[in-house]
Amino acid sequence: MTTVAIVGAAGNMGTKTYGALKDDPEYRVLCVESKDGEAKLRERGITPTPMNEALGEADVAIMTVPDRVVGTVLAQVAPGLKAGAMVMCLDPAGPYAGKLPDRTDVTYFVTHPTHPPLFNDETDAEARRDFFGSGKARQSIVNTLVQGPEADYALGEAIARKMFGPILRSHRVTLAQMAMLEPAMAETVAATCISVVREAMDEVVARGVPAEAARDFMLGHVHIELAILFDELDWDFSAGAKLAIAEAKKAIFQSDWKKVFDRENLKESVARIVGDA
Repeated sequence: MTTVAIVGAAGNMGTKTYGALKDDPEYRVLCVESKDGEAKLRERGITPTPMNEALGEADVAIMTVPDRVVGTVLAQVAPGLKAGAMVMCLDPAGPYAGKLPDRTDVTYFVTHPTHPPLFNDETDAEARRDFFGSGKARQSIVNTLVQGPEADYALGEAIARKMFGPILRSHRVTLAQMAMLEPAMAETVAATCISVVREAMDEVVARGVPAEAARDFMLGHVHIELAILFDELDWDFSAGAKLAIAEAKKAIFQSDWKKVFDRENLKESVARIVGDA
C-alpha cells in the first residue's frame, strides 16, 4: 500500500484528488491543510493529519495548492519527507520556475491533464458535457520525471491515471516541453486567440447582428475550421478564406509571436504565474 499525503486537501484540486484515491485499496490517503482548511475537512467528515506526521509517513506528497504559493509550501514540505519519497506537482510552473527544493534523495514528478478533446467518440450525454475532465469523459495526461530513479516514473504515472481518469493516452515529456504546452501553447497562445474569437462575436453583436445568429454562425464556423486545421476532415479552406487568413495574420499578429516559446520568455511567463514577477 502506498501512503499518499494530499497537501492542500480542502481546495478544489485537493478535493478531486481525495475523491479519486480515497476508496482505492492500493492507497492510504492522508489529508494535510492549514487551520482554516482543516475546519473545512472536518465539516466534510474528513480527519486531517498534521503536516509533520503526514510527511514523515508519506511515500508520495501531492501538491494541490495554487501556483502562487507552491514554492512557499514546497519549502515547508520538503524537509519533512523521508528519503526516497516522491513529490508530485500538478502544474509545471513551479518546478520550471526553480521552486523545487534541493533534496537529492527525493523524487520530483510533474503531471498535468489535457482535458477531454473537442473531437472524441464519447456517446454518453454527461461525458459529452464533461469539458473539464471530471471523471465522465476520457482525457489524456502529460508527465515528466524531473528527478529520481527511473522506476518511480511508473508510480507517478499510476497515481496520475487514477487522479485524472478515465485516461485516453498518457504522454511522457520533459519539464521544458511541458512548460511549452502550458502556459505557452495552451494559455499564452490558444486561450488568447480564443478570447479574441469571443470578442469578435461580441463586436458584431454590438454592431447590430442578432446575438443568437452571431453565436450560431461563430460556433459552427469554429467547429468546421478546427476540423479542417486539425485533420479531422478531408477538406480545405476556400481560396477566398486563405486570402483572408493571410492578410488578417499580418494585421492581427506580430511577425515574431512564436518567441513566446523561447526559454527566456517561458521563464518570464512562469515567474509571473508563481508570483516572482
